[in-house]
Amino acid sequence: MKDKILIANGQGFWGDSILGPIRLVNEGPLDYLTLDYLAEVTMSIMQKLKSRNPQAGFATDFVEMVARVLPKCREKGIKIVANAGGVNPQACRAAVFEVVKKLGLSGVKVGVVEGDDILADLPTLIRSGEPFKNMDNGEILEPYLPAVKSANVYIGAGPIVEALRQGADIVITGRATDPSVVVAPLVYEFGWGINDHDLLAAATVAGHIVECGAQCTGGNYTNWREIPNMARIGYPVVEAYPDGSFVVTKHEGTGGLVNVETVTSQLVYEMGDPRRYITPDGIADFTSAQLTQEGQNRVRVSGIKGAPATDTLKVSISFHEGYKILGQLTVAGPDAIDKAKLCAEIVFDRLKLDGIDIPEEDRFIELVGSNVCHAGILPTPDQPGEVVLRIGARGQDEAKLNRLGMEIVPLVTSGPPGVTGFAGGRPKATEVISYWPALISKSKVKTTVSVETI
Repeated sequence: MKDKILIANGQGFWGDSILGPIRLVNEGPLDYLTLDYLAEVTMSIMQKLKSRNPQAGFATDFVEMVARVLPKCREKGIKIVANAGGVNPQACRAAVFEVVKKLGLSGVKVGVVEGDDILADLPTLIRSGEPFKNMDNGEILEPYLPAVKSANVYIGAGPIVEALRQGADIVITGRATDPSVVVAPLVYEFGWGINDHDLLAAATVAGHIVECGAQCTGGNYTNWREIPNMARIGYPVVEAYPDGSFVVTKHEGTGGLVNVETVTSQLVYEMGDPRRYITPDGIADFTSAQLTQEGQNRVRVSGIKGAPATDTLKVSISFHEGYKILGQLTVAGPDAIDKAKLCAEIVFDRLKLDGIDIPEEDRFIELVGSNVCHAGILPTPDQPGEVVLRIGARGQDEAKLNRLGMEIVPLVTSGPPGVTGFAGGRPKATEVISYWPALISKSKVKTTVSVETI
């Protein structure tokens, strides 16, 4: 057993800066590089991509990142764990293998964890007694089945640990939970068991703190003026120990800041019940965590308590719920707010002239620059020099919504003065994907692990 493990997370979402993982690998020592690419809506996007191309449906950014860091990872002995597989982990591995070939490397072992994607199994699972009740409103899923676009179980660290035991240098998963990609290396390296509840809870807290990348090292921080060299902000590194304690830090010489406040800001992010933070690996009591400033850019976290995992897993389901359209104009000059409001009225009135009446509750009108972000908290400015009118609607009829898109740009010449800045072309209606959170019995979920060498 090692006496210390260094784990860094270089991606907080699909689209995060590719410089994060590249710099983490190049700028300092590491044992593991983890990457979190998946959010709830991401899975439905990936399913749509896969339906168009059987070789798509994964985080393509990951493949480009591997191409840039793998030689250095091999040199330093850094293993990579990522939920970049999306809804097509096998295709992701095939793309990584192509990268390995181009780099002229050999002996690279790539593990794939599958079993989280249950989209095709939903009818069978429902017949077996799984109602997939919506955790927000209690509705059952069956009437919505024709509209379902994706269904993925949040899986835990167990199968990732197995891939590491089989010698994987890179582990690719589907919808593994954000913390689990950090939990797994610690379980593997320190030999923790499923009944080590406090240790698993500590690993979960560590994974939660770093899951959003630089958001715990000064990014998105209230006291942003205190953050030095944000352009070169250091991504987080967890210095973990066998007793479950760990230090949140970053590589020396990088920008950003690690103190109790920046770490706490991330700790309470996306928080439900802080005493029962439920994951597939166990339950963590976030209120038991003790945070101490140990030195410059070093925060020690200890004392975390945990409880056994539940007998269910959460399922992220997405379904089609109509269409939406959104366009924008810049309205400048005197009385910008009043002119923008008039523009919105004109658009919907002209649609009525063409027989299209969009209900008030389905309309969207927003005047950026008139205090829309803090409406009711801060006063509305009397006369801003310009505002951006964002106008749109939702509904089931795609064609009617597209007619709205045709009535926005004519305001430049047939509306009040100062209407300009039409950008991005005529907007078109796009599909609305809604989220359906549910639970499934753990006994119904079967994960598989395969490790292949190139």
